[in-house]
Amino acid sequence: MKLCRWGRNGFEKPGMIDAQAQLRDLSGIISHIDQETISPRGLAKLKKTRPESLPLVRGNPRFGVPYTGISKIVAIGLNYADHAREAGQPIPAEPIIFSKATTCIIGPNDDVVQPRNSTKLDWEVELAVVIGTKAQYVTEDKALDYVAGYTILNDVSERSFQLSSSQWDKGKGFDTAGPIGPWLVTTDEITDPQNLDMWLDVNSESMQTGNTKTMIFGVAKLVSYCSQFFTLLPGDVITTGTPPGVGMGKKPEPIWLKPGDVMTLGIKGLGEQRQRVVAAK
Repeated sequence: MKLCRWGRNGFEKPGMIDAQAQLRDLSGIISHIDQETISPRGLAKLKKTRPESLPLVRGNPRFGVPYTGISKIVAIGLNYADHAREAGQPIPAEPIIFSKATTCIIGPNDDVVQPRNSTKLDWEVELAVVIGTKAQYVTEDKALDYVAGYTILNDVSERSFQLSSSQWDKGKGFDTAGPIGPWLVTTDEITDPQNLDMWLDVNSESMQTGNTKTMIFGVAKLVSYCSQFFTLLPGDVITTGTPPGVGMGKKPEPIWLKPGDVMTLGIKGLGEQRQRVVAAK
């Protein structure tokens, strides 16, 4: 299934995407999509619904974050070897974990606001793992059983904030730094999260191309690893790192985002995002 939320910010309705990638109105079946909806029990109920039986939503409505109730975003740094090299960092021996503040979350096509005093705004297309079942001390061989599905996250980063200290959070969690969506695609449709093409363009120029098969630590490892240190709750997001091609790594000079720039990005089977960069007011 492909689940989504659509409509004005704060007034989103639940939706489902049909086989022709058309938006269908799910509000006659459920009133919202939250942690309960994406639990195994909730998803099993929704599986009985045929998207083609739902009302077609016409026009081009705004997409919101695909579901509500994200208690934390666990982010993984330098998880593609070639990205680590372009960042001038050693290949990590174990996953590097940092957090993105939940106040950074926006819809997949909402504006990204360049924060005040920002000079090095950057992009990162990432596969985001959505937890469906509470996970504590999970073994790697069972880890994917705790996953509800997958979505796209643009890990928008302010490098001058990020690299001013040993902790990255302040360069990763500013408002609008976490576009998520457009869809939550359940695991029955993404049976192998380690073979997904991904890309990101800026102003129609290709910046990133990659595939999740080149991750250093795969999805199952990351879910298991994180669950050894903190509880993963339904709705929590693990965003799994980015392939090479970020602005910071461009040669001969880095490329930084500025107001007016447009990022478009996508992952095979998960849809696409589009954000315009605007200046802080």
